[in-house]
Amino acid sequence: MKEITTKTYLKWFRDMFFWRKFEDKCRSLYLKKKIRGFLHLYNGQEAVPAGLTHAMDMSKDKIITAYRCHILPISMGVDPKKIMAELFGKKTGTSHGMGGSMHIFSKEHRFYGGHGIVGGQIPLGAGIAFADKYFNRDSVTITLMGDGAVRQGSLHETFNMAMIWKLPVVFICENNKYAMGTSIKRSSNVEDIYKIGLAYRMPSYSVDGMDPEKIAKATSIAIERARNGKGSTFLDIKTYRFRGHSMSDSESYRTKHEVSFYKKNDPISKLKDFILKNKWETIEKLNIIENKVKKDIDYCVEFAEKSDYPSLDEMYDVVYNEKNYPFIDKELKFSN
Repeated sequence: MKEITTKTYLKWFRDMFFWRKFEDKCRSLYLKKKIRGFLHLYNGQEAVPAGLTHAMDMSKDKIITAYRCHILPISMGVDPKKIMAELFGKKTGTSHGMGGSMHIFSKEHRFYGGHGIVGGQIPLGAGIAFADKYFNRDSVTITLMGDGAVRQGSLHETFNMAMIWKLPVVFICENNKYAMGTSIKRSSNVEDIYKIGLAYRMPSYSVDGMDPEKIAKATSIAIERARNGKGSTFLDIKTYRFRGHSMSDSESYRTKHEVSFYKKNDPISKLKDFILKNKWETIEKLNIIENKVKKDIDYCVEFAEKSDYPSLDEMYDVVYNEKNYPFIDKELKFSN
């Protein structure tokens, strides 16, 4: 495992603070109707990508996830202004403005989505890992899912195949305790989600999802196991989202007291307190970092607002591969 130093903690603080404020800005823009459609925010779960990316080999490892997917690609190196542009539906976005919030994608940075179908990414992650093993690419795929996606039948088929073929994939449940608005205890007879992997003799563990160091250590072991040809691991990373499932969520399934309770364990606040307690940085310097982050995010918004929308031609180009597709009514195509 890579060493965790003072520099690591300062990077984690800057990154996690940026991710939090990026999502806060997205919420504000959604309320102003500058971002439309679906929007699933990541507030509270920032320790997960911080720990993951420290453990990964960023030159070759991959991530695939579900639709709460703005922050993870930023952690992989995708330019945040391009993600903001995608949320605005602009052509400078990661999918030229035609993927939107749930379909962020970057082949360059090995981030393979962003999937709107619940659990749809689980077998895809195993498929990417199978290709890597087949072509001897020495890469590991991190396949993330929510606790709701764990109920999908495809998970069991995928776990079985991953163990039979010893695929270089690490399965991670970002367990934020609610599948949309349904708690784990109401949707499963197995509340300790990590135990599901044990049925396939897959090494499976529960991890504190509010501490990037614990996540980094657990993930490092799992990644090393996968890279050495020993097969898959399943990590139940227990976190908590401070916002609703999406912007349309009234959150009637949980109390304000519950949310306040978990906010006492905010990973960013804990990280900041830990840095100050160890005198690794002053409060003044951290304030400078925070102010710089806010300016950087404002620049992302400015970039998105100034970018153009994709043309009608571009919208058809990404649907049909054949140039003269026989079912396109050219008159209808340009009528609007």
